[in-house]
Amino acid sequence: MARRRREEEHENHERWLVSYADFITLLFAFFVVMYAISSVNEGKYKVLSNSLSNAFTNTTAQPGGQPITAIQGAPPIPPRPIAKPDKLPDQKKVEQRKKMKNIASEIMDALQPLVAQGKVRLLETSRGVTIEINDSILFQPGQAKLQAASINAMLAIAHVLAASDFPITIEGHTDNIPIATAQFPSNWELSAMRATTVLRLFNDGGVGAERLTAIGYGETRPVETNTTVEGRARNRRVSILIDSNRPEEPTEIRSASPPG
Repeated sequence: MARRRREEEHENHERWLVSYADFITLLFAFFVVMYAISSVNEGKYKVLSNSLSNAFTNTTAQPGGQPITAIQGAPPIPPRPIAKPDKLPDQKKVEQRKKMKNIASEIMDALQPLVAQGKVRLLETSRGVTIEINDSILFQPGQAKLQAASINAMLAIAHVLAASDFPITIEGHTDNIPIATAQFPSNWELSAMRATTVLRLFNDGGVGAERLTAIGYGETRPVETNTTVEGRARNRRVSILIDSNRPEEPTEIRSASPPG
C-alpha cells in the first residue's frame, strides 16, 4: 500500500502588505483632503476632484473586471458681464429741452410788461413750460369774450407757438364763487368757454388745430386759498401748457376670448 504523501500548504507571509497599502492610501487621501480645504482655492478643488475621480476609476470595478467611469461635473459657466446703463443723455431730449427754453424766453420777452406787473407767470415743470395768465387782463367778470387790450398779447404768444411743434393744452380756472346765468350755468361752463376762446385765437394766429386742446376745470384746481380777495383773484386764471411729451400711438386692448 503506497504511502499517501501529504502536500504541505504554502503559507503566505506577505498578506500584511495589503492592509498596509490600504492604510497608506487612506492616509494619503486624508492629507490631500486636509490640504485642499485649508484655503478656498478653485484650482485646489479641481485637483482634488480629479484625484478622487482617478482613484475611484482605478480601484472600483464592476463584476467582470470593467472599471466604473466617474463622470465629472460640467465645467463652470463663466459669469456674464453686467451691462452698464448708458449714462449719456438722450440727444433728442436735450434738443427738446433747448427748444422749450427758447420758446419760454421768447414768450417772456413778448409779455415782459405783464410779467413785471405779476399778471403773467412762466413756470417750468416736468412736462414742459406753463404760462399762467390772470383772467383780469383777459376777460370781464363772468364773461368769456377776450378784452381788446389782451388780444395783441395772446397773438404774440400764438406767433411764438406757431413756429414749434409741441402739443398745447389751454386750461380755464375760476374761483369758488358760484355763477348761474343763462349762458354759464356753473363755473365748469365758464372755465371751458374761456379756454376755448383762447384756443380759437391761437388757431387764428397760426397754431395748428391738431396741437390744441381746451379744458375747463372750474374751481377744482385752486393755487391759492379762496377765503381772501387776493387768493380768489389768483385762482381766476388761464394756464397754457406747452407739453414736451408728444402723444404715443395707441394700442388696442383686446379682451381674452371666452373658452369654448
